[in-house]
Amino acid sequence: MSIPTQQVYKTRTQMVVDILREKILSGDIKAGDPLRQDSLAKEFNVSRIPVREALLQLEAQGLVHFEAHKGATATELSPDKIIELFELRALLECHVLEKAIDHMQDSDCERAEKVLHEFEEAVESGTRVERWSDLNYAYHESLYRPSGMPQALEMIASLNTKCDRYIRMQLLFTTGIVKAEREHAELLKLCKARDKAGASLLLKNHIMEAGTAIRDLLIKQQSQSK
Repeated sequence: MSIPTQQVYKTRTQMVVDILREKILSGDIKAGDPLRQDSLAKEFNVSRIPVREALLQLEAQGLVHFEAHKGATATELSPDKIIELFELRALLECHVLEKAIDHMQDSDCERAEKVLHEFEEAVESGTRVERWSDLNYAYHESLYRPSGMPQALEMIASLNTKCDRYIRMQLLFTTGIVKAEREHAELLKLCKARDKAGASLLLKNHIMEAGTAIRDLLIKQQSQSK
């Protein structure tokens, strides 16, 4: 596991969190793989304390699971959890989007449009796959920001972190990327028109259909591996 040298981290714990998160989300660390504190401490050239703190943070994000007498492992991708997570996202994000539209300025729409262009360029390049999910979230967050609901935005960020592996699967292995581009553009159009009902309905369908597609993909993959 290579440690990026160009990144400057404020703390050793944050370094371990960021690198392990990316390895888990990208699939370099597989579901069920053990995360042994001694080995990680040696690999990152740190003590066990920042490793332990990092694993606890990743557990709170749903990426790591602790078991008695077994230690920490990367969490499994579970079809059973997907719909619940995406239902929670839909409920919260649709509510926040409606509040955001009430306060949305033209500058907010321009900011969202800029992120949307970055997302589209990353997709069209075909060489920045690791950025797709980050830009997908950045686009949605830019639309929610005018809501003035910081606690709700924190909850949305947490849910999206837990969903990130699933979202990456959808963008990479289903027709989700084409669908996402089309619906992102339509969502921005509805926000510009200040159409709360239309934007909320589109967002709900956008999130729930993504969750269903990922669940079906996981079920198919698991059945093929048996």
